[in-house]
Amino acid sequence: MANTDVSGSRNSVIALVSCPLQRGVAASMTQFVYELGTDIIEHRQYVDTDQNHLFARLEWQVDPPNIPRDTIEENFREKLAEPFGMQWSLHFSADPVRMAVFVTKEMGHLYTLMMHCVARLWNANIPLIISNQPYLQAEAERFGIEFQHVPISKENKSTQERIELELLHRHAIELVVLARYMQILSAQIITPYRHRIINIHHSMLPAFAGAQPYKQAHERGVKLIGATSHFVTENLDEGPIITQDVAYVNHRKTIEQLIKRGRDLEMVVLARAVDLYLNRRILVDRKRTIVFD
Repeated sequence: MANTDVSGSRNSVIALVSCPLQRGVAASMTQFVYELGTDIIEHRQYVDTDQNHLFARLEWQVDPPNIPRDTIEENFREKLAEPFGMQWSLHFSADPVRMAVFVTKEMGHLYTLMMHCVARLWNANIPLIISNQPYLQAEAERFGIEFQHVPISKENKSTQERIELELLHRHAIELVVLARYMQILSAQIITPYRHRIINIHHSMLPAFAGAQPYKQAHERGVKLIGATSHFVTENLDEGPIITQDVAYVNHRKTIEQLIKRGRDLEMVVLARAVDLYLNRRILVDRKRTIVFD
């Protein structure tokens, strides 16, 4: 896919931080930016009083970029991360994120992701699409994206996932998005991409699990349907939730109308989750997320 840098996007550094709550930590973060000779764009924080733990997102300008990145990272480590016992990561907003999409045969979710990149709504590009079916190869080729058909069965799953990992590494993929990918990933892929694989599913679990959830929901006369986007873990559909949305429905809706409304919600929620990741607004805390939206 062609370069998709966001036009006019600001050049900034984003720090995602979690650490034990202690005197002076917030002030030290703002002082750190002041000593760099630049300005804070955004400073958001959340204190979990039960854990006595601080979570923060700090973003500051680096325009003009007159300080080497290695220097910024080393100073952050020495002046903040080590003294306060932080878990931390630094991200430079000018760097486009390389994203791989796993699909099966549904086109809508894939197109939602590609259109956000093509329209330069995201500073991201999609160099790779992996699928267990061949159906969407023409769509990938239309956008100049490499398409790899990797069929998977119970017998060859481990071997095929190693092929997928090699493809991800070869393309230097940071983020994997499952766009209605009808396969369960194993730890072989999940572990090296921990908290970097985003999935989407309907929000009628666990009440309507298994086959035909919308049929089950229709038979029970549900009044709400929704979608959930989450990070993938070894426990199916139980990873840390990033974002959700719901829609009101009534008895007049057919099963087909419920399915369509659910798919529409899924595409919106999936795009929202990816947007939050790309803008570095998510911290994972055990089984949940802290989202600075």
